[in-house]
Amino acid sequence: MKLKLALYLEDEEIPYSEDSSVWSAPPVVVFPCDDSEDGGVTLGMQCHQLMDKAGLAEGAVYELTNELRLSITDAVRSKISSLEIELLNENEQFCSVTTEIEKYTELQQERETKLDLQYQRTIAQALDNYLGSVQRDYEYISQVEERRIRDDIAQRKEKAIQEEKIRQDRIKAQEEAKLKFEMAEIAKVGALEAEKKAAEEAAAKLASESLDTAPNAGKDSKEAPRPSVRNIIRASENALELEKRRQQIYEELSTKNKALNQDYHSLGKLIGRLIRTISATMENIWTRAEEIVKLINSPQYPQSISIKLFAEKIVSNCTNQRSSNAIFAASRVVVIVTSKIPLAMDIVIAELNRACTYTVPKHISYSEEAFRTKDDYFKAIGYMEVDGKIEGLDEYVERLSSYMKLYGALVQAEVGGFHNLHGTKEGWAWLARFLNTIPANLFTAVALDSFLGMAGYGMYCRYKNQFEKLLSTIARDYLSALQEGGGESRSAKVSKVKMSIRNYIESKQYMKEPEGLQLRSHLDSHVHC
Repeated sequence: MKLKLALYLEDEEIPYSEDSSVWSAPPVVVFPCDDSEDGGVTLGMQCHQLMDKAGLAEGAVYELTNELRLSITDAVRSKISSLEIELLNENEQFCSVTTEIEKYTELQQERETKLDLQYQRTIAQALDNYLGSVQRDYEYISQVEERRIRDDIAQRKEKAIQEEKIRQDRIKAQEEAKLKFEMAEIAKVGALEAEKKAAEEAAAKLASESLDTAPNAGKDSKEAPRPSVRNIIRASENALELEKRRQQIYEELSTKNKALNQDYHSLGKLIGRLIRTISATMENIWTRAEEIVKLINSPQYPQSISIKLFAEKIVSNCTNQRSSNAIFAASRVVVIVTSKIPLAMDIVIAELNRACTYTVPKHISYSEEAFRTKDDYFKAIGYMEVDGKIEGLDEYVERLSSYMKLYGALVQAEVGGFHNLHGTKEGWAWLARFLNTIPANLFTAVALDSFLGMAGYGMYCRYKNQFEKLLSTIARDYLSALQEGGGESRSAKVSKVKMSIRNYIESKQYMKEPEGLQLRSHLDSHVHC
């Protein structure tokens, strides 16, 4: 019987081959067995000897293998350790770099923050300086405005005191005028008779002179009018005296100019151009008035020539004006010029009286004994002769209205800082003389209508109830006496002007400022009720 015995070499560890993926089993030694006893002893000894030899070799191999394994393990561990160290160093280096970047970023942020704060401080400082400057300017302007307001208040108080004084004086004057007016109403009939008688007495002395001084009054006529008779001139004695005085001044000036024996045509053209370019703005009025005053006072031209040319151009230019704006503007220029050169006002009024007798007021009645022909009479009352023919009724009425509008505007014109030498007081006197002495017809009605349309507002603002009483007298007496007749054309004109005056009174247009009184630049002081 044979037995197989398998012995395994055991150790603490199983050897590991160089190939890490293959494990090697320990060698196995197989020994044959025999049933005999001798054979068993011999076999045992042999096995022991073999085991001894095999154990040494295997032990050496094992030792080498173990050393190799340990060296490999140590090398792996050393490599892993070095890698870990390198990884730690890189990690530390990364952390250091990250820290530096963070520090740099924080430093940049701090710098930007400081720069931003510095910029904001600069902006705030500049803004504060600007606001401080604005505040100082505003305070300065406020102080100036406060001083101006205080000065205005003081001036207004002073003006109010003066106006109150003027108002009291005006009330007193109105009361006196009212008393005088009431007394005049009582003695109206007697006064009218006295005026008529005085006019008749003066007519014989002044008729020829009045006819000679009337515009275009037969200078070119070959035949002189017959000696005048009494009662062809209807005018107040005071009006005739004032007209005579102005005409004397005018004649003296004309005589002085003739003695110069020089042609001043260019000066007349210059003054005429200045007057034609007057417009309804205060700036233009000031400029034109100053230029005219400089011309009149210029040593280059005689003052008498300049004054006469100024009066002639002002009067003649009004017939070319269709708007009341231009007429009011021209009247303001007259006020400014004549306030500096008073003689010019007498010459302007004298020129108006020569151009239109109704500005006196004076009416010349037709008489066959005083006038050889109708044309002579027409020339005496102001008709113009053109190319040997007397102008038509329409042209004469239109010019008559223009002259009266200029006279009415001049009466009402007021310019701040300048005294009107022929103001509303003269307008009131003209209206009283007109109603007391002038008859009612087409020509006188046109004159009255034109005068009221321009001067009525100023007259009302100054005289109030007294002026309304005067208008009531016109509506009651004058319009009733105004008769229509003398042909269809003349009758239509009479009807039209009569309706215009009645509408003016009934609608109380005198309470409203006439068109053109207010200028675009209100630098002057207008009449205020």
